[in-house]
Amino acid sequence: MAGVIITKVDWQHLKNGTAHHTQEYTCSELVVRRGQLFNITLDLNRVLDREEDLIFTVETGPQASEALHTKATFQTAELEVNNTWTAAKGAQTENTVTISLISPPNAVIGRYLLSARASSRRKHSDRKLGEFVLLFNPWCPEDDVFLDSEEERQEYVLNDSGVIFRGVEKHIRAQGWNYGQFEEDILDICLSILDRSPSHQDDPATDVSHHHDPVYVTRIISAMVNSNNDRGVVQGHWQGKYGGGTSPLHWSGSVAILQKWFKGRYKPVKYGQCWVFAGVMCTVLRCLGIATRVVSNFNSAHDTNENLSVDKYVDSFGRTLEDLTEDSMWNFHVWNESWFARQDLGPSYNGWQVLDATPQEESEGVFQCGPASVTAIREGDVHLAHDSPFVFAEVNADYVTWLWNEDESVERVYSDTKKIGRCISTKAVGSNSRVDITELYKYPEGSRKERQVYSKAMKKLLSMDTWVRRTKIRRAGRQCLWRDDLLQPPCKPSITGKFKVLEPPVLGQELRLAFCLANLTSRVQRVQVNLSGATILYTRKPVAEILHESHPVRLAPLEEKTVPVSISYSQYKEDLTEDKKILLAAMCLVIKGEKLLVEKDITLEDFITIKVLGPAMVGVEVAVEVLVVNPLLEAVKDCVLVVEGSGLLQGQLSINVPSLQPQERALVQFNITPSKSGPRQLQVNLVSSHFPDIKGFLVVHVITAK
Repeated sequence: MAGVIITKVDWQHLKNGTAHHTQEYTCSELVVRRGQLFNITLDLNRVLDREEDLIFTVETGPQASEALHTKATFQTAELEVNNTWTAAKGAQTENTVTISLISPPNAVIGRYLLSARASSRRKHSDRKLGEFVLLFNPWCPEDDVFLDSEEERQEYVLNDSGVIFRGVEKHIRAQGWNYGQFEEDILDICLSILDRSPSHQDDPATDVSHHHDPVYVTRIISAMVNSNNDRGVVQGHWQGKYGGGTSPLHWSGSVAILQKWFKGRYKPVKYGQCWVFAGVMCTVLRCLGIATRVVSNFNSAHDTNENLSVDKYVDSFGRTLEDLTEDSMWNFHVWNESWFARQDLGPSYNGWQVLDATPQEESEGVFQCGPASVTAIREGDVHLAHDSPFVFAEVNADYVTWLWNEDESVERVYSDTKKIGRCISTKAVGSNSRVDITELYKYPEGSRKERQVYSKAMKKLLSMDTWVRRTKIRRAGRQCLWRDDLLQPPCKPSITGKFKVLEPPVLGQELRLAFCLANLTSRVQRVQVNLSGATILYTRKPVAEILHESHPVRLAPLEEKTVPVSISYSQYKEDLTEDKKILLAAMCLVIKGEKLLVEKDITLEDFITIKVLGPAMVGVEVAVEVLVVNPLLEAVKDCVLVVEGSGLLQGQLSINVPSLQPQERALVQFNITPSKSGPRQLQVNLVSSHFPDIKGFLVVHVITAK
């Protein structure tokens, strides 16, 4: 009897895709998740005898081998989920047979070649059936990335849009972001990111063999999303012009960035800042099957010398002395959390893991960060891998401001153990509302437990190698202060002050505030109030000074006085960055007495309104109306509306906006044709060379046409 020959294979894309939650991927190959059964149907030249089995071979990566777990050969038997590939024969007709296959729940993820032959045929007669893609599986209890909540899996794996929170602690705003992990070519691009890593270039076979481990894979991705040590995806840029590239604030999603990197033969895409790096990494990890979310930390510390103190030097006007200040406190910083088990650390540290693709400090010689266990951060276990000390400082460092005097002496004018790590935020499951997750990172500020954890972390850091030189906080002028000295509360203050915003700060208009100064004593006080203001980046790095004035103030016992503060549009228009942020400072010098520093972060307001004019249905064109406003007191002619939305339109849509008179409002209409049902995010940016981008987004609920 002639040997069995496989003549055709049916990958059952629809059934398998539905069962594996992979039907949204727009690639030609079958996409399945590890540790879960999938079926294929084979056409044969004749029926299989009872004694005949089918023998399968799967292999992935270069130089695939069984020793590296990148190749497996197995024949049909009883199905079971274990650490080997298994297959079983199902329904048979005269010349077809259905085969069920299961991969190990710890299988290497990536693109596989599947081959098969009948047991009655020689090994060299293997028939190559084709390729399929194997992903991590949050639905499989035996997979390290298992997440035991269907609502969270829908949100953190399958949701292809979301929001990223930006702004300042007391004024948090949501920005829409299109993750687009199921869009055309994105899966191929995400797999190619792994193949472009230096680890893969150095030793491809060994690197691929580690792709079973979410700790390894996520750490590689955190390095590859930035371009600092490799030809990674995004090049960071924080100040100045964005010539030869795109401003970080122009991006509305990851798809255009990833496609540009891929089509540009892996040339880094210009430019990104923290939320761009986080948005892109969220896309890549969700695409590969790891539950991931974007997290924003307000008043985020960048502790360069890892002493758990952010030290800022200022002059007598409260202006930052950049040549002396190495540490910084960003208005906000954005990173990612991914959910998986920590086989390397133990089950106590399973769950959310911090990953950060923004290039800040090198880790093991590479700009990468994480995965650092959120539980480890909360408990002060900073000795654990990876990069726990840096992340701990981001949310727990103390904030200390030093006045640099003309004689080069320094004195502490402000310290706060509660300022860093505020309003740690992420998108809610199932809605665009903000959820505060600060309690996951630390115990309540000022509580006994929080201070105990802080002390525990400091002791662990001091016991680690290279920490001897950090036991003291070094100061210019050869001064050294022990850390405990910093936490001693200053003497009871004799004055207090704060800025009050008199009118909402609106882009294009005058800023009107008052600085309120109060005498807390029963004696007369004379105070020199030195006011300064600067446009800043969201990293709080000053760009240009826009206010510099001094006021002598005499305060009677228990008296309060106000100093008016106004900044005209002409004063800030030329130097305002796309972050739309201004930092005000008041250095109050009591004659023959103490010093008081008061700071105020201001974000300028703008708005855009979006309406869908009718029901949104798959395949049916519907009109969208956008209300735009020229925020300036001058006419503008070059405005463009940039529109994006996964499942709502293909690529980006650019619409020229007619000339807008000073503070004129105008309606702009365009049409979209939704291609996918469900909640879809429509993002609209008003772009002009005359003012920073004005961004808005709307969730469009698309139904299937009857």
